[in-house]
Amino acid sequence: MLTFLGFAMIATFLVLIMMKKMSPIAALVLIPALFCVFAGKGAHLGDYVIEGVGKLAPTAAMLMFAIVYFGVMIDVGLFDPIVRGILRFCKADPMRVVVGTAVLAAIVSLDGDGSTTFMITVSAMYPLYKRLGLSLVVMTGVAATANGVMNTLPWGGPTARAATALKLDAADIFVPMIPALAVGLLFVFVLAYVLGVKERRRVGTLVLPGQAGPEAAEAELVPAGPGTAAAPGAAAAATDVAVTSTSVNGSAGSTASAGSAASVAGSAASAPHGNGSAPAPEDGFQGLDPDRPTLRPRLYWFNAGLTVALLTAMIMELLPIPVLFLLGAALALTVNFPHMPDQKARIAAHADNVLNVAGMVFAAAVFTGVLTGTGMVKHMADWLVGAIPEGMGPHMALVTGLLSLPLTYFMSNDGFYFGVLPVLAEAGAAHGVSPLEIARASLVGQALHMSSPLVPAVYVLVGMAKVEFGDHTRFTVKWAALTSLVVLAAGMLFGII
Repeated sequence: MLTFLGFAMIATFLVLIMMKKMSPIAALVLIPALFCVFAGKGAHLGDYVIEGVGKLAPTAAMLMFAIVYFGVMIDVGLFDPIVRGILRFCKADPMRVVVGTAVLAAIVSLDGDGSTTFMITVSAMYPLYKRLGLSLVVMTGVAATANGVMNTLPWGGPTARAATALKLDAADIFVPMIPALAVGLLFVFVLAYVLGVKERRRVGTLVLPGQAGPEAAEAELVPAGPGTAAAPGAAAAATDVAVTSTSVNGSAGSTASAGSAASVAGSAASAPHGNGSAPAPEDGFQGLDPDRPTLRPRLYWFNAGLTVALLTAMIMELLPIPVLFLLGAALALTVNFPHMPDQKARIAAHADNVLNVAGMVFAAAVFTGVLTGTGMVKHMADWLVGAIPEGMGPHMALVTGLLSLPLTYFMSNDGFYFGVLPVLAEAGAAHGVSPLEIARASLVGQALHMSSPLVPAVYVLVGMAKVEFGDHTRFTVKWAALTSLVVLAAGMLFGII
């Protein structure tokens, strides 16, 4: 009964948010509460919720202060050189923009923290996507999938959990998996290229008048002048440059006169449809303004050093991550904005993101609390493990790899690696399958896991990108699952799994 209710609860949640019948926060709270009553344990709902909130409270605190910290770093201009570098590579070409998103997400993922990766990636790429009129779910999907592959780094979490659960050395698990993970990451880059080409066909490319193609565009976005249609992705290093939007078949689109480069304003609330025309302006959108009053160029190296020190301390686990970001945010605010009104203004500027993400995490605590407290997760895992045919025993590594996709999507990493993986390893050992193979196979589902509704970082991604969680899920799941299967196939081909 609990097995059926668990699957039914997850299916109901996914269907309702993908059909946009409920908001994610409402669905995360009301659906598990209802199914808790169906399970006959409504009287314990409060206990389950409090337990879930208690487990996720450190994560919520980490995200709150991480958003403030990286928001301040964006305000003071720490990431402006990265943005300019990515824009120079992208050159207003949608294909390069999407590939650049994958590359940036993969590089930033080296710190092992998904929330950090998504905050930096979205902050750098969001203005360009909006300016070009590109699909934002492409950005979130590519970023989440690239981060999912990189999440298998030993300090990222899953590898350490697998090593701990099976009493193995993390290096023995991860190092042999590098070729398979490299194939998975290469697949993400190829996927980004294909999606980018599709976006190029839909939107078109942008060139400066009298030049040959997108390669001629400079790596700087310039706002449209007052009263004119904004040219999507308009790129120019100087002011007052006219930009022509050109579709892929060579027909000329609209031409907009760029105004003063006092800010990098965005447009494109609605995307164009293949003719290279400019998207409709989106009032209120602001990108990275090169002359914004919050810039602190004299403190650039202090901020860079503080960020490197923070990430190093996080990787070395010198202090709990929430404590590190709390200290970092306080120090960044104090040094960059010593006056109280300025500090309050910066906190208020990022309050919307903080509230949205923290609210989503605490709502997810209801979902995970009910799943765990009622025993639904355990019954679902036991049912899946028990459904494995006896003849599949010698192929338990393959079975583990395949099971890691749905189980890490519907369960937390802790639940899978500490609750299910030991059972799978024991079943494999009975048929002569090495625990190392089982542990390596358990990592392949991470590309899909990073888009799970139970992963707090994904709410940072969709929140900052202003994407509906249901749209992100509908677009990303198929590509993330395919990426995981590519990693699994590569691991078997190389004899790693």
